[in-house]
Amino acid sequence: MYNMSDFAEVGENVQLYPLCTFINMNKIHLKSNIIISEYNWIHGGERCIIGNYIHIANFSSIAGGGVCIFEDFVGLSASVKIITGTELVNGEGLTNPTIPAEFRAIKRSYVHLKKHSFLGTNVIIHPGVTVGEGAVIGSNSVVLNDVEPWTINVGSPAKPIKKRNNEYIHQLEKKIYTKYNIKPLNIEDFNLVKEEKIIIPNI
Repeated sequence: MYNMSDFAEVGENVQLYPLCTFINMNKIHLKSNIIISEYNWIHGGERCIIGNYIHIANFSSIAGGGVCIFEDFVGLSASVKIITGTELVNGEGLTNPTIPAEFRAIKRSYVHLKKHSFLGTNVIIHPGVTVGEGAVIGSNSVVLNDVEPWTINVGSPAKPIKKRNNEYIHQLEKKIYTKYNIKPLNIEDFNLVKEEKIIIPNI
């Protein structure tokens, strides 16, 4: 199994199923009440913060080497792809990780999933995207731009098709925090900077 002390932080009731891969574990923060199912691949990148009451279903991945933030109550269905950085492909440099760093052109960015957001099966989130609080992304959708809070979105690229009610969800949120004495995730505790950094060859 996994050596929990290798993570930057681990809260209570964190279930990591077998056959997952964690890279840069010292950059991964795991709060409380988390399930990460089999065959997930998670790269800590510059920082990966996984809040309270999070489920990441099987065959999902977090890649790209940037910043990834999951606020509380986020859910990922099977085979979701979170991309926090990418190669530049317009001729700025050579591509793929076999290339020495000084010859590569890359963008390091972020993905931020806010409270109560939910991603369906096979969703792909591209770098530089914030998924608003309570937003739902339907299966097989590709997200290229920020998503408005409490909307249901589908398509490639994903677009909103309807609004989602949030009053009862907020009531339940307050009750579960109180009943189980959970401290809500506060992103400001991490002093994060969400930005895009472009690195191109200079040789």
